[in-house]
Amino acid sequence: MADRKIDNKNEIYADMNAQIRARKPKMAICYDFDKTLSPDDMQTFTLIPSFGINKGEFWDESNDLAKRNLMDNNLAWMFELIKYSKFKGKSLKKEYFKEIGADVKLYKGVDGWFKRTRDFAAKLGIELEHYIISSGLKEIIEGSKIASEFERIYASSYLYNTDGVAEWPAQAINYTNKTQYIFRIAKGFMEEYDERVNDSMPDEKLRIPYENIVYIGDSATDIPCMRLVKSRGGYSVGVFDPEKDNRAKVYQLYNDGRLNFYAPADYSARSPLMNYMKQIIQEVAAREAMKTEQMILRQPAEAYKMKKALVDISGAYPGKMTSREKKEFEKMTSALDSMIPGNID
Repeated sequence: MADRKIDNKNEIYADMNAQIRARKPKMAICYDFDKTLSPDDMQTFTLIPSFGINKGEFWDESNDLAKRNLMDNNLAWMFELIKYSKFKGKSLKKEYFKEIGADVKLYKGVDGWFKRTRDFAAKLGIELEHYIISSGLKEIIEGSKIASEFERIYASSYLYNTDGVAEWPAQAINYTNKTQYIFRIAKGFMEEYDERVNDSMPDEKLRIPYENIVYIGDSATDIPCMRLVKSRGGYSVGVFDPEKDNRAKVYQLYNDGRLNFYAPADYSARSPLMNYMKQIIQEVAAREAMKTEQMILRQPAEAYKMKKALVDISGAYPGKMTSREKKEFEKMTSALDSMIPGNID
């Protein structure tokens, strides 16, 4: 009879436990774009030459504009490009940027990376999402052949008039302001204008826990995101051009405690970068499996905690309960007893 009683108590949680075990934990990989997924800087090597502009002259003027006006460097070059487009009589349309994006070069293995990592994560019960957080131009990235792989592309972008011509910078993403997008991804407030991203949110309510976020980047503009993700239990990975093999930046970032790993920007199936990512995904999956078991164990433990609190309150006021209050107390403790498997005397 006692065994049957224990079985009934365990059955109370059967449906809830089944739902907990069926949950699909999420993780995210966030990427810079230029020099991270692509070997080229889309402005210097793709966009500016398409206008027939002297690269050195353009950047000298852009940087001087930023200094003279205490201006963000990204806003400066975006404004400068609009000025040149008018001077050259060449319309800056969104379609034009997307055409340029189709020609952006990618590192080895990037084409298949997203599916490979998603499939590997799915086998371990993890739903993996990919995001861009880049100082580059959103419209060019949207024209690239990998644009459809990302849940969202957060990057610098233009405001367009009714004719679809760029008139003014709408977003300029750089350095520290890149970090807001990590918070957006974690909290689920994805739109750039949604100010709820600043609201406090307990870890258990996060759409994607910070410890399940990976950031991949290559340079100083990525440091704030690397530091944020790593400090909250996530993973930061530095990459460098495999052909140039200049590792000074990643060595410095690793020594400064910004990185968990660094590797050549080779995204192919047997690369060191893929091996590191598999290790990260496996660790996330193992941690999420432990969370699942802890969630299951928490339910009867919480019921015990509630019963003990009621008993302690009752003991603090002996003989002061009315008969009605005593009846309600016994009803509540009995209900809680039915939710607590095992002997708790």
